[in-house]
Amino acid sequence: MRYDYLIVGAGLFGATFARKAADAGKKCLVIDKRDHIAGNIYTKEEHGIHVHKYGAHIFHTSDKKVWDYVNTFAEFNNFVNSPVARYGDELYNLPFNMNTFSKMWGISTPAEAKKIIDEQKKDGYRENPANLEEQAISLVGKDIYEKLIKGYTRKQWGRECTELPAFIIKRLPVRFTFDNNYFNDRYQGIPIGGYTAMVEKMLDGITVKLGISYRDHLEVNAASAEPDTYDRVIYTGPVDEYFGHKLGYLEYRSLRFEEEYMPDCDNFQGNAAVNYTSADVPYTRIIEHKHFEFGKGDGTVITREYPSEWKPGDEPYYPVNNDRNTELYGKYKELADAEENVIFGGRLGVYKYYDMDKVIASALELAEKELG
Repeated sequence: MRYDYLIVGAGLFGATFARKAADAGKKCLVIDKRDHIAGNIYTKEEHGIHVHKYGAHIFHTSDKKVWDYVNTFAEFNNFVNSPVARYGDELYNLPFNMNTFSKMWGISTPAEAKKIIDEQKKDGYRENPANLEEQAISLVGKDIYEKLIKGYTRKQWGRECTELPAFIIKRLPVRFTFDNNYFNDRYQGIPIGGYTAMVEKMLDGITVKLGISYRDHLEVNAASAEPDTYDRVIYTGPVDEYFGHKLGYLEYRSLRFEEEYMPDCDNFQGNAAVNYTSADVPYTRIIEHKHFEFGKGDGTVITREYPSEWKPGDEPYYPVNNDRNTELYGKYKELADAEENVIFGGRLGVYKYYDMDKVIASALELAEKELG
């Protein structure tokens, strides 16, 4: 069979590009090493509950073009992400806002909160923070850093806050209003019916082969009496894996998920996500999936998330953006740019953490460039 595109990876980037290419009259083959589509946003219905099998994913964006595009494949509910942080027996609202400050210090006005933060950050304030600890204290003071950031971050990244770059904490909103909406984006929600159903619609009519890696596919194809041919390859796997790790391994953080079904419990924690911020609790958060759809389902399903250091064979989730990996990725990018008729995309292909809307936006941008 002759294909215009071989697309490696049936996640959001691959599915978005495949859809645009197919709509433009191109013939596509999509492959994925997993036995399912949708990548890390894969959801599976269990006991009437759509379980996020690779951690919680809440779609949010301020890009109307992207929002309109995803709404052609799914109707989204009005879920608003309002996580809770648990430190011992203390519960705090996230993101850091007046509800957090009021609970932490027993105050009621923005002026009082700002005064306390200003006092606490005096000793640790840096105009140009050199690491995550300095950045966090400069933003919210020592109390919140010690209770809600330090232990959680140490578990999440497996490194001390003083060893992590300052920019990581800049993604966390800080606001002096009583607003528990984690995101500032205009659009937000969960696709009704789950993410897998959404990606199924994106891949409708496109040839998809699951449970086969890129290397295995190439070997099987080369051994075939009538091998498939492709004009171009869209590769969304790890860029260092594509090149056989010949320059060394890029580093990632991985996750282990511990799922539990509670048939006799209707509501375990009262919220979709509760972060456990103290260092003595081994997991970073518990997800209670039914709350993404406002309590639907029989019993409840929870998932504990345990971050871990990545090793070959594990699923890579978060790139470790330190000097060593930035330099190494730069070398792999030079190889990738020189690779003829292969385009690298998605978070693994470009070694970059992407929110879902940014993944789709980058795939749409590539499709526009490729397809006109």
